Amino acid sequence: MATYDKAIESYKKAVTTAASLAASAMLVRGVVNELVPYEVRDFLFSGLGYLRSRMSSQHTVVIEETEGWATNQLYDAARTYLATRINTDMQRLRVSRVDEGKSLMFSMEEGEEMADLHDGAEFRWRLVCRDNPGGGAGSGNAGRGANGSYRVEVRSFEMSFHKKHKEKAIESYLPHILATAKKIKEQDRTLKIYMNEGESWFAIDLHHPSTFSTLAMDHKMKQSVMDDLERFVKRKEYYKKIGKAWKRGYLLYGPPGTGKSSLIAAMANYLKFDVYDLELTEVNWNSTLRRLLIGMTNRSILVIEDIDCSIDLQQRAEDGQDGTKSNPTEDKVTLSGLLNFVDGLWSTSGEERIIIFTTNYKERLDPALLRPGRMDMHIHMGYCCPESFRILASNYHSINDHDTYPEIEELIKEVMVTPAEVAEVLMRNDDTDIALEGLIQFLKKKKSDSKDSKSENVQGRSQEKN
Repeated sequence: MATYDKAIESYKKAVTTAASLAASAMLVRGVVNELVPYEVRDFLFSGLGYLRSRMSSQHTVVIEETEGWATNQLYDAARTYLATRINTDMQRLRVSRVDEGKSLMFSMEEGEEMADLHDGAEFRWRLVCRDNPGGGAGSGNAGRGANGSYRVEVRSFEMSFHKKHKEKAIESYLPHILATAKKIKEQDRTLKIYMNEGESWFAIDLHHPSTFSTLAMDHKMKQSVMDDLERFVKRKEYYKKIGKAWKRGYLLYGPPGTGKSSLIAAMANYLKFDVYDLELTEVNWNSTLRRLLIGMTNRSILVIEDIDCSIDLQQRAEDGQDGTKSNPTEDKVTLSGLLNFVDGLWSTSGEERIIIFTTNYKERLDPALLRPGRMDMHIHMGYCCPESFRILASNYHSINDHDTYPEIEELIKEVMVTPAEVAEVLMRNDDTDIALEGLIQFLKKKKSDSKDSKSENVQGRSQEKN
């Protein structure tokens, strides 16, 4: 009994002492918060944190949201990367969506922690938010406190790991985060298409659905274009080594309705490159053209459609033999000015750029425009072939074969019909049988009209001879 009483008495003393210590700590904390300036408190607490870190086997890397006035790219990369690793079972999550076409994005809430494994090492992440009175350069979200004082919330990620993984964290893990986040952003971002007005570009979102898998095009040519694009984007060091601007030129030529614009959209979606649609008829001077072209971003596609109709291709011949203009007071847009950007000194004003010219009549173009180094790959967009028809039928009616295919394919071999014409007929009816029967009738009529036209031409030539 006496032992029990002593134990109770010891317990009471311990509780009293703990309560006293807790009360004292709260009192000291209150006094410190009231009397000690923020800067001194921050210094004291950081000093204590430093001592704790020296005694611990854990190392911590702090990644602030901003660096001076600039955004910290590593912070943005970490936020993007962690959003794909986050555990939705966490007690507190931050969720957002900035685009109607995008999925929900999850992120950490203040004070929450999560772990990530990389190459056998564990890295623990924590989001920290603190107030910075008075703000300052590069501070985070601004606001006013309860007493009306100006305060700024500063966010940062704290990445903790065992000290033996320090080299791996700096040389492997952080570069891995940057590279992964870049890929995620490239895949998720909305492409833009720019149009020129005066000396400026104006952008809208590009939502063209065309892809190489849906493109009605000869398979070998399609694969050749895809392989060429893949090779181009991987050859930065190669272009640097051989002393050439990192760019690639493509000429798309063929009759109207053969899919030139669809191919451009498929290339943009494949590479995740923005498109700059240059309307040359809106540009009056070479100097304006230069300003527009150097205003393009890297990893972009410059498109000039119907190049044979967009510029006076004979202006180059009007220049003097010594290279001077026939009228030195004018600086109007010329083919020479355009070529200077395509492969002259101005071609180095950007990197990883695709240049695409389109035309319905390749024979009308100046040979100087077509040589390698300017238009490196010439792609003929021809009339619909059996393979193209099958792709279109799969796109519009989700079928791979049908009883009418042999007859349709024989007619397509005999008739000059564009993919756009075939697509239009297939879209007229949701019933597959009716749509394909309608295509057969359309092709037969086109074949008949073609024969009648040839007969009329023969009769006309006979009458001329007589």
